[in-house]
Amino acid sequence: MKKRWYLNLFTRHIKEWLPKLSLLTSRLWRNSKDLRINSYSKRNYQTKLQQFLLILVLAIITLTCVEGYRFYNQPQLTIGKVSPVTIKAPQDGRFEDTKTTIYKRQKVQTGIVPILKQNRELTEQMFERLELSLEKIENLRKLTAPFPFLDTAILSLSSQRDLRSYPETELNAILKVVEQSFSLDTSKANSPQYAPSDLNLRSQQIAVELLEYRRSTSAAQYEELVSQIALNRYRYSQGWKQTEQNSIENFNTEEITNLLDLSDREWLTTKQSITEAAKRILIQGISPGTPSNLLEKTVAVQLGSQIPESTLHFASNLLLNTLEPNLEKDREATRNIAEQAAKAIEPVIVEIKAGEIIVERGETISQDDFVLLDGFGLSRRDTNWQGLQATGLLVTVIVCLFLLIQKYIYTSMRCRDYLLICLLSLSALFLSILNIKYTNLPAIGFLVSSFYNPGLAVCHVSLLTVLVLFGGRTIAWQYLLAGYAGGLLAAIFGGRSRSREAMARLGVLVGLFQGSVYFLSNLILSSSAADIWSAVLPGAVVYGLSGVAWSVVAIGISPYLERYFDIITPIRLAELSNPNLPLLKRLATETPGTFQHTMFVASLAEAAARELNCNVELVRAGTLYHDIGKMHDPLGFIENQMGGVNKHDEIGDPQVSVEIIKRHVSEGLKMARRYGLPQAIRDFIPEHQGTLLIAYFYYQAKQQAEKEGTTVLESDFRYAGPIPQSRETGILMLADACEAALRSLNEATPQQALSTVKKIFKARWQDGQLLDSGLSYQELPTIAEVFINVWQQLNHKRIVYPQGALNIKSKK
Repeated sequence: MKKRWYLNLFTRHIKEWLPKLSLLTSRLWRNSKDLRINSYSKRNYQTKLQQFLLILVLAIITLTCVEGYRFYNQPQLTIGKVSPVTIKAPQDGRFEDTKTTIYKRQKVQTGIVPILKQNRELTEQMFERLELSLEKIENLRKLTAPFPFLDTAILSLSSQRDLRSYPETELNAILKVVEQSFSLDTSKANSPQYAPSDLNLRSQQIAVELLEYRRSTSAAQYEELVSQIALNRYRYSQGWKQTEQNSIENFNTEEITNLLDLSDREWLTTKQSITEAAKRILIQGISPGTPSNLLEKTVAVQLGSQIPESTLHFASNLLLNTLEPNLEKDREATRNIAEQAAKAIEPVIVEIKAGEIIVERGETISQDDFVLLDGFGLSRRDTNWQGLQATGLLVTVIVCLFLLIQKYIYTSMRCRDYLLICLLSLSALFLSILNIKYTNLPAIGFLVSSFYNPGLAVCHVSLLTVLVLFGGRTIAWQYLLAGYAGGLLAAIFGGRSRSREAMARLGVLVGLFQGSVYFLSNLILSSSAADIWSAVLPGAVVYGLSGVAWSVVAIGISPYLERYFDIITPIRLAELSNPNLPLLKRLATETPGTFQHTMFVASLAEAAARELNCNVELVRAGTLYHDIGKMHDPLGFIENQMGGVNKHDEIGDPQVSVEIIKRHVSEGLKMARRYGLPQAIRDFIPEHQGTLLIAYFYYQAKQQAEKEGTTVLESDFRYAGPIPQSRETGILMLADACEAALRSLNEATPQQALSTVKKIFKARWQDGQLLDSGLSYQELPTIAEVFINVWQQLNHKRIVYPQGALNIKSKK
């Protein structure tokens, strides 16, 4: 009895402590698993650190080698150095001084006087303007009637000129004096002393001439004369009105008056003199930059002495205002002559006999000495290690500065990202080594901005420009400045493009901006307008087209770089979100319930990501692919059973069922790799489940174990993880957890739905699923409110149709 009592007591204690022991064992296993995970994370961190350091060292070495290429095989005994020993020629030598030859040929080409040619179109335009001005004056003379309008035997030229322009009152006074004088009929009437004292001397002279004509002719003839004077005065006044309406440029009233008072012969002489002088001057040609005083002397000489003195000033002004340089540089002819002159320069040859001294000890090495030393292989060519060390220091400083800026601008850089940045930098340096002036900085700005961050792209383009600038390249600063400007514009706006079409439009803007900067930089240095429009502008157009070409190159290679370096961009995420892609079409066809679940989860997750300023494109694409693993066994998930028999009821074994459920994660990863999804999208597949407990089958297994007297490990019913490692995957976990609950709340109030969502969030938080996601506990209420707003939008009330509207009878 006593033994049985002890046995019963022992059995009872065992039954009481067995669950506690099981829980303790489970906790110890989980702790050991956490330790293993921490150990794995530590080893993973160390591996990544080693990879980063290796790439950093290789990048510095590679950039230094390319940047300091000019320090390889550099002569120690070069021009300007002091020779440490006396060096003699080992044999007869005859070497070409290439540097001096090139310098002389370039000097000859630069010193060639440009050949000028006449710009026929401009010359014809000047002739047309000159003829138009003369034609205006000719028309004006016709309007004001011919001059003189009377025989000079009757009235002198000066009197006729004055009568045309006198006021009406003055003319009436003159005619009145003539009538009064004629009435007296005295022998002294023709004397001015008999004229009224209120007339001036010119008017008295006119009156005398008219009175003389009045005495020598009949009254009718005199009246006809007065009528001719009146008619000419009227036409003269009408001509002046026309002149005021259509003014003749650059000429004052006095000059025009002189032209109108010219006789036909004088005007014809003036016009012919002006035309002939213009022809002679333009045939001889006017060079750009001709001083104005020299042009004035030329015009004065060409007009000569045949032109009337009264129109000399007018003719000079007309020619000076019309004529302009009509000679331009004939570039092709000048270039041909320059090339011929350069070819005529014989190569500079340096000769020496065997045993002759090339350079004495302590003597400074000249150009000829260096040619001989280098020709005989005595210049001691070697690697300039000091130059390479200085280059390495420069590269190290720039790389460290880039890493420092990158730490604050874009923190999530991987080793493969650093490798891509290094390759892009090397491409720009190689182009500068090949002396290709059309730098690829716009393409680099495009790629880095769209792949990572506009700020990081601006930093990279700026530092890379410094490397190219201080690397001893032969590229002109105008090209480098324009390339930097194009790269800067591409870096600023490239990351904001959401389609290839937007990038193409930006490429055109980059080309225009780059060409404009090149044009303006050359405009500062150019001395004449002819050089600007004939040489600089075509070069600016070509350089602008090179910017567009590099933009096209960037757009073309970006899909390959995205794939091989596993980079996600807004454009690639938009392409991956296309429902017509094969994998998403399979998901919609093979697992329609899962696809509908995915669309609802995407609506929730996108809204929350937008509210929290997360990567909305990444959340959308990751959500679409997070459950693709369910295609391995669609009927193993209730949303695809369409109300049929539950497969797990037929299985009846929670262990088997939970393996089917858990496999949708591992199978999803396999499918994602097979279809080439980027790592950032693949992370959504395991992290949206984290290490959650599959509670339904766990408690089912626990009930069966209690009946059988066995134990069940909770860890066997948890997903393998990891838990969400980013805000985006954390949002997806919450949206995935709330989807089924919100679907079931058809008649619930918003307050009830919000309470349910908050309970789910609290369970996830207490289970430690959001520890590494970056989501704070204070953000969870915001996410919950967003979910409820989306749920209300998708479950809005509709109008209930009346029964009669559904039973419509057809009319006969």
